Amino acid sequence: MGEQYFEAEPSSAAEERETTVCVWGTERRYTTSGGVFSHGSLDKATGLLLRHSTPPRPPATVLDLGCGWGPIACSLAGEGLDVWAVDINERAIDLTRRNAERHGLAINACRPDEVPANLTFDAIWSNPPIRIGKEALHELLLTWLPRLSHSGEARLVVGRNLGADSLQRWLEQQGFPTRREASAKGFRILSVTHP
Repeated sequence: MGEQYFEAEPSSAAEERETTVCVWGTERRYTTSGGVFSHGSLDKATGLLLRHSTPPRPPATVLDLGCGWGPIACSLAGEGLDVWAVDINERAIDLTRRNAERHGLAINACRPDEVPANLTFDAIWSNPPIRIGKEALHELLLTWLPRLSHSGEARLVVGRNLGADSLQRWLEQQGFPTRREASAKGFRILSVTHP
């Protein structure tokens, strides 16, 4: 089986590329890399999440769960938010840090175990790593969603053919109120709130 973007230390060549992304009226140039999700350009799902979502108003602490090379984290930080960007992929963390520095943005990019245990989030945004498997995905969500503040909201973008509707039902069964915020091009944007 080939290397997956959710491996901690990619062994594939970095093969860095540049891409330009415009979010909320601001255009930014990013460095992407092989061995990291969405090498070379912004993926369709993340683009839809950003287009169909309005950032929280500052002050707010936001988690980008599975940050990749940082388009969500940088876009949110550019709106004056306190952003934590987590990934298990070391190359992704490095790229997010570099892309943030390039644009003068303050982002806490780190491994999940480096996030302070008592920190809660006003928002969690994610194009979650569905391909890690249902059990691992459920464990991931049950680790982070309880860290939403009482008025917090998670925004998840999930492909309909990758189980968006069953994930919505599962989240409801776990006690997390979940509604479909938008549907476009085969993807659902789910809004999840604190129980």
